[in-house]
Amino acid sequence: MAKKPMDPNAREALNQLKYEIARDLGIINLQSGNRGNLTSRQNGILGGQLGGAMTKRLIEKAQIELLNNTNKNL
Repeated sequence: MAKKPMDPNAREALNQLKYEIARDLGIINLQSGNRGNLTSRQNGILGGQLGGAMTKRLIEKAQIELLNNTNKNL
């Protein structure tokens, strides 16, 4: 499957979600982008926490949207 370019608005929305989740998890200075002082393991743990939380929130939002669309069609 070929990768399609991401809509710039969608990219910005996902970045905002990432920063919001990082803030909720207590991960600071995520936007600085300079985490060279951390080990690979530490960066991997941070990435795993963010990725898991983002996936969970995106699934929750999709489920809510599906329920709302289903209720509108009833």
